[in-house]
Amino acid sequence: MGQAEWAHDLAKDLLETDLPRRWAHTQGVAARAVSLAPILGDATDTLTAAAYLHDIGYAPRLVVTNFHPLDGARYLRDVHHADETLCRLVAHHSCAVNEALERSLFDALSTEFGKEQPDLVGALTYCDMTTGPDGTQLDVHDRLAEIHSRYGPDHLVSRSITRSTPCILSAVQAVEAALTAKAGSAAAPHDRPEAVPRGRA
Repeated sequence: MGQAEWAHDLAKDLLETDLPRRWAHTQGVAARAVSLAPILGDATDTLTAAAYLHDIGYAPRLVVTNFHPLDGARYLRDVHHADETLCRLVAHHSCAVNEALERSLFDALSTEFGKEQPDLVGALTYCDMTTGPDGTQLDVHDRLAEIHSRYGPDHLVSRSITRSTPCILSAVQAVEAALTAKAGSAAAPHDRPEAVPRGRA
């Protein structure tokens, strides 16, 4: 069983019944991850697994700190002895460090879970921040507005999202640029005009 398949089953068990809308979002984020295969290659399975697992910390039976990246990552580490890359991706997804600061959990997050490869963290942030609560694809600006609307201007999540916005936009722009470049390089050989043989101008 691949990591993504295992992660799907675990996330479904934790979220589908208790948090069906969160499960819908999770499936949408995972679908986004699969769509990045052209630029991720062999890392697609890892990213897809992280996409399935990124919000498991919301599951009622896992809540300890009320900070879902940390609760989810700790559960994966302590209960399932999951791959360290998966744990770090879950812990740091979508610029989570800023919410950790709001919750006075920065030391716990940064001490227990080191930083992961920036390209994978950015890719997961892209997948999460271009997927709405019901799993539909959203422009990143619409997604940010939706979060602010859902929590209200004074909530610590809204404050952390405001602080995280440059990080989030940078991640989304980087992934979109990579996808565009990949599509361009794949199309280029077909777009080149045929050479005109000498003497047949």
